[in-house]
Amino acid sequence: MTTVRETVSLNAPSNDIWSFIGDFDQLDSWHPAVAACETVQDGTNKIRHLTLGDGSTIVERLDLHDDEARRYVYSIMDAGPLPVRNYQSTIEVSGDGPNSIVTWSSEFEAADVPEADAQAAISGVYTGGFAALAEKFGAA
Repeated sequence: MTTVRETVSLNAPSNDIWSFIGDFDQLDSWHPAVAACETVQDGTNKIRHLTLGDGSTIVERLDLHDDEARRYVYSIMDAGPLPVRNYQSTIEVSGDGPNSIVTWSSEFEAADVPEADAQAAISGVYTGGFAALAEKFGAA
């Protein structure tokens, strides 16, 4: 399995950051690569369909949502343009006081590309989102 872990320190309390990014249904409200996010309930599973700026799509399933821990875990069901398979990821917000740390991490297998290329693609997704968060909240 391949792993990617990225973090960003922000100038805002963790509860403020979590209230902005902690809703699985709202990735399009803060990640610049996501043009639209539609969430549906499929039995006991919450599924989100992401449309990217180029029109390609990704389908993800929410595996765990914990507001108290300020964390959610999700899996990719259809990776669309991403060169990954068996992907599971966690987004979490930590910290007390005026600053917080957002961590976005994942484990996956590279799909039809070298492992380093898959890692770079996923890292780029995370850092793109973090750049937007740093613009909104300020980097600590």
